[in-house]
Amino acid sequence: MSAAEVVNYAPIAAAAFAIPQFVPQIIKVRATHDARGVSWSWATQTSINNAAWIVYFVLSMDWTALVPAFAATVSAGMLAAMLATRRQGTTRAAVLTISWIALLVAVWVVAGRLGLGTLLTAAFVAQVAPSIWTAYRTKHPTGISSGTWLLILAELGCWAGYGFHKSDPRLIVLGLTGVSASALMLARVYFTRTPALRDRN
Repeated sequence: MSAAEVVNYAPIAAAAFAIPQFVPQIIKVRATHDARGVSWSWATQTSINNAAWIVYFVLSMDWTALVPAFAATVSAGMLAAMLATRRQGTTRAAVLTISWIALLVAVWVVAGRLGLGTLLTAAFVAQVAPSIWTAYRTKHPTGISSGTWLLILAELGCWAGYGFHKSDPRLIVLGLTGVSASALMLARVYFTRTPALRDRN
């Protein structure tokens, strides 16, 4: 099998990484009751955006893509609910979230499926920005799960490679943004650990 043929399977690999993506973070918060450095806005926006992707994929009749989108909607929503019970969210963040939902609906009504897909692709930067902001503003972000961000890194790395293979600028931007965000989060987790923990790993 040639390299080009292998890359054609990248979306399947991306889906495999995406489905369990939030499980490590959910398990860590539930087991340790530690959510320091984990962004409620990031979890909420991820859930909302993937719910919008479900609408996009249904309209596109892309049934395979529904599985990871549905998994991310549910699991990110569960994480957002867990963080809300720990008062991680703010009134300002909630207002921005409601405004974002209204914008998604408005774009869908006015511009249809293509407009919604374009907005969601561009919005990925805004989706991951709160996680980076929260992690780097928290002195000891001990609640962040490396496992979740390694899965995100793997998923978006697949999309970046597939985007280059297909010369799709939207997938390239999406993939490289996700890889960069994941690398920043993993670096933050690693360099804020105690020297003893770093040596153990």
